Amino acid sequence: MPITPLPLPAGPDVLEALPRLERALTGTAPVLPHAPDAAPQIPPGGAPDDLAVTVATSGSTGTPKLSLLTAANLIASAEATAERLGGHGQWLLALPPHHIAGLQVLLRSITAGTTPVVLAASEVTPFALVEATAGMAGERRYTSLVPTQLARLVEDPLGLEALRRFDAILVGGAATPAALLDRARSQGVRVVTTYGMSETAGGCVYNGTPLRDVIVRTGDDGALEIGGPVVAHGYLGMESDSFVAHGGQRWFRTGDLGVVDGEGRITVHGRADDLINTGGMKVAPRLVEDAVVAHIPAVTGAVVVGVPDPEWGQIVALAAVTSPGGPLPGPVAADGLGEIREMLRPHLPAHALPRRVLVVTQVPLRGPGKPDRPAVARLLGA
Repeated sequence: MPITPLPLPAGPDVLEALPRLERALTGTAPVLPHAPDAAPQIPPGGAPDDLAVTVATSGSTGTPKLSLLTAANLIASAEATAERLGGHGQWLLALPPHHIAGLQVLLRSITAGTTPVVLAASEVTPFALVEATAGMAGERRYTSLVPTQLARLVEDPLGLEALRRFDAILVGGAATPAALLDRARSQGVRVVTTYGMSETAGGCVYNGTPLRDVIVRTGDDGALEIGGPVVAHGYLGMESDSFVAHGGQRWFRTGDLGVVDGEGRITVHGRADDLINTGGMKVAPRLVEDAVVAHIPAVTGAVVVGVPDPEWGQIVALAAVTSPGGPLPGPVAADGLGEIREMLRPHLPAHALPRRVLVVTQVPLRGPGKPDRPAVARLLGA
């Protein structure tokens, strides 16, 4: 059965694509969603009989791949999400619809038999969100955001008013700072953190706990592996050892480092590829980023990368976004760097303390809210 391209525009015009997505969910008319200005190349390759959607990965670890998601994958994800959130409801789309998080808003709406309200991601202002939520008539109301959207809306009284109207707000795409979560929840915003990827039909771990029938374990290398009905069939046109079958279960090797505690709760430490090797010691950027946002005043966002160094091999380098009135963009001088290191010293081992800091107005992004680490590394290397 041929896979046909499906352009998904940002904004309300995307609703015209719902009939084709509904047919795709029958497993008889597979589509490849894409941005209208990006004509996709569909490589040859085998596909499962009930293929519904071929969706591109974010490409945050290299060239985007095309994940093969079946109708069974997507329906299992939608039903388990509804179960976890307290029932099906009406969704608001505020993310690019050709990425898995935005696409899932449309697919969950189809499964629920509701019509989503749509805002283009670039138009998610506090006032626009208030107007959009006023037009939602569903008994339960949901949306998905990335952390940067949540942070901007929480800071605005109108945005906060709109956020409180939702029964659940899924936040994913990138790590959400603990301080942001605490602030939002203390203000009555029902935030649900999600972890997942295109290869698992989007988020499959909510607030650290897997959805129904999803299993998460750590492999021998310390990376997380996900099994269950949401795991994709594979990649279109390429073989990958990231997908394995074992014990009658299909597993996806995520490449993300993390731990699963005795109660089955998952903590993600970041990608194994992002580990920094400085003087023979390994540093997980996520742990440094969390400490920076939690303990450095005025820092609202942080991305940590390794940059080459003749003495240490790599050094820990930090790109920081500050609140209005904070330091001006540019490299932090030696005295300021020393202050930052001293503030972090009680919370991080010595080898994880940043040796270079750059203040930026915004972090380069790739995909729906993911930091573009290679771009950040180039900035810090320069």
